[in-house]
Amino acid sequence: MQWSLLRPVGLVPAALVLTTIAASAEGGKSAGPSEFLLVAQIVLLIAVGRGLGELMQRIGQPSVMGELLAGIILGPSLFGWIWPEAQHAIFPKTPEQKAMIDGIAQFGILLLLLLTGMETDLKLVRKVGRAAIAISIAGILVPFACGFALGEFLPDALLPDPQARLVASLFMGTALSISSVKIVAVVVREMNFMRRNVGQIIVATAVIDDTIGWIIIAVIFSLASHGTLDFGSVAKAVLGTLAFLAVSFTIGRRLVFQLIRWANDNLVSAAAVITVILLLMSVMAMITHLIGVHTVLGAFVAGILVGESPILTRQIDERLRGLISSFFMPVFFGLAGLSADLSVLRDPNLLMLTGLLVVIASVGKFGGAFVGGTVGGLNARESLALASGMNARGSTEVIIATIGLSIGVLSQNLFTMIVTMAILTTMAMPPMLRAALAKLPMNQEERERLEREEFERRGFIANLERPLLAVDDSVNATFAAHVAGLIAGMRGLPITVLHIGERAKEKDKGEDESHEAVVKKAAETVSASGDGNAGSVDVVTRARRAELAETIADEARKGFDLLVVGIDKVAAAKDRFNRKIEDIAAEFEGPLAIVAAKGKHLKQPIPDALNILVPVSGSGISKRGAEVAVALAQAGSGSLRVIYVATTRDKGAQRGTSRGLSQETGILKDTSDLAARYDVDITTTLRVNRAPEAAILREIDTTDVDLVVMGVDRIEANHLSFGGVAAAVLRQSKASVLLVSSGEAQRPPAEKA
Repeated sequence: MQWSLLRPVGLVPAALVLTTIAASAEGGKSAGPSEFLLVAQIVLLIAVGRGLGELMQRIGQPSVMGELLAGIILGPSLFGWIWPEAQHAIFPKTPEQKAMIDGIAQFGILLLLLLTGMETDLKLVRKVGRAAIAISIAGILVPFACGFALGEFLPDALLPDPQARLVASLFMGTALSISSVKIVAVVVREMNFMRRNVGQIIVATAVIDDTIGWIIIAVIFSLASHGTLDFGSVAKAVLGTLAFLAVSFTIGRRLVFQLIRWANDNLVSAAAVITVILLLMSVMAMITHLIGVHTVLGAFVAGILVGESPILTRQIDERLRGLISSFFMPVFFGLAGLSADLSVLRDPNLLMLTGLLVVIASVGKFGGAFVGGTVGGLNARESLALASGMNARGSTEVIIATIGLSIGVLSQNLFTMIVTMAILTTMAMPPMLRAALAKLPMNQEERERLEREEFERRGFIANLERPLLAVDDSVNATFAAHVAGLIAGMRGLPITVLHIGERAKEKDKGEDESHEAVVKKAAETVSASGDGNAGSVDVVTRARRAELAETIADEARKGFDLLVVGIDKVAAAKDRFNRKIEDIAAEFEGPLAIVAAKGKHLKQPIPDALNILVPVSGSGISKRGAEVAVALAQAGSGSLRVIYVATTRDKGAQRGTSRGLSQETGILKDTSDLAARYDVDITTTLRVNRAPEAAILREIDTTDVDLVVMGVDRIEANHLSFGGVAAAVLRQSKASVLLVSSGEAQRPPAEKA
């Protein structure tokens, strides 16, 4: 092992000694709660927890295990056994002092469930829903029955209230039946199996387990709070939970999205979106508390809704994950470890019961998941991998055990036994799952799907989150709205329509809604192809309230990743763009899509179909143009022609095409493969002996195309320029033109294109 890993561990004893001396001195000053002790506790839990978490990751274990072990080391199991006076000085049992850090840990539970909900992929669950639901039901029922039976036979001494054995038995059954979706997802992702069929089923099943588990815990919490099996209170909790879930996933889903967008677009303070999300989480947690169930359900559902928000998901996830992982997770899991006193396992009876608990939990979950996988249509190897993955309890089990301890369902010894079981099953899962997944072969259908998803992951359209449409009152604006609607409708993207005409401030409501209607109508023409959001878009309309440059700059900061421009006059004299377009491009650094309606689109700006021509040359930007053209052809139910042209700029970019073919046919084949992924038929043409602009214009004149889509680079100049080829096509084409640009300006080529 590297010495660099051992040095931080070697500093722990020194830190403990210094902290103990300071804590003893602080304790002698006042009998009340101490802020110094609170900070010292947090420092130790974070330092030791993160250090051991790093060590765990290096040996192939989840980092949460290190944070849990840190609490065990700092608690009565080790530190308190070696030096009890010091452990009591740093972590005193006084209610006031304990309440201070417990408050942080309780809020940490909510944040952990928020993050877990954000990682919950409901689309994945819907995709493999039938199999995952069948597997999840079997994987829950078997270990639940085992856990319930164990609870019924536990000695009275292990129960805090033997008269409430039913509640404790229900809690034991739930604790043994739930898997940790976080641990499962981490290991599956590390193995690069997240997109494999069996990987999706494993994660989806864990998600369903988690969701059902938190609902059951919420009901058990209601039972525990009443002390007896009160059918009225149970019915209230169940009906309240169902009503809460129904409202959350209908009205709540749209409300959360609207609040996130409103905060992002209108608030100028730092981390405004994060603030809104934390408020949403807290309010939903309080609502679940008021209906008689635990606050964790509200936080979990809030996380799911935030994760489903179609904008800013990556930025939100990164910011929240850093705060939760670096602060709240070490504190919460460290405190859970502190609460577990493993020294009680020196009692042979407790040790034997703990071993029995581990065996029952493992056999019950493994067997239930294996049977569920077989019933759900998986083969033996896939069922084995599924059962191996579902046996991890990890963070979920610790959270559940902590809740059980706090509401008086679990005794201290029973809590320690469950935490021990969670540690052992979680540490056994990664090597078992890795061994099972490594033996799974891949069939042809799965390989083709993975290749398509990998392409989409690196593609332009697949990574769009939020387009902006800037329009005036022209016919070209209507055509641009139609094009933008097709693009947004492919993946159900929210789109903002910004009116930038001179009379935008004076436009009445009916005019404002016209472009919105065009966008929605175009989106509705997109057929749903495996994506439940396709064809349904959320459109917001805004009017220009300031100078054009200021308006665009204000919108650009809101996180738009594509600006579609449709105004009356696109081109000006001498190969220059209209001044408005140059002003827009100067303030928006991301990709542009400039629309120029021509020919029949001036009379029919909302066509029934688009006959598209896309020039390709092998460069990255021409591939982006081809991707947009294929998407429009699929969405607009038209035809697609591909023409190969060569420019000086693209000569060095043509080496990555299909091998074994000539340069030209290789590039055309790559584009054909792209179209085939989306089931779009294309016609290809080679024009190698003509100037690029001449070849494109001749293709327009000799075919029935009505839209040319060109991927173009921004070129460094004192004005907006996409090069001579784009300028010539824009000026001379009889068909409409869509220029899809790169985000950053490129240096001009040494030779004329």
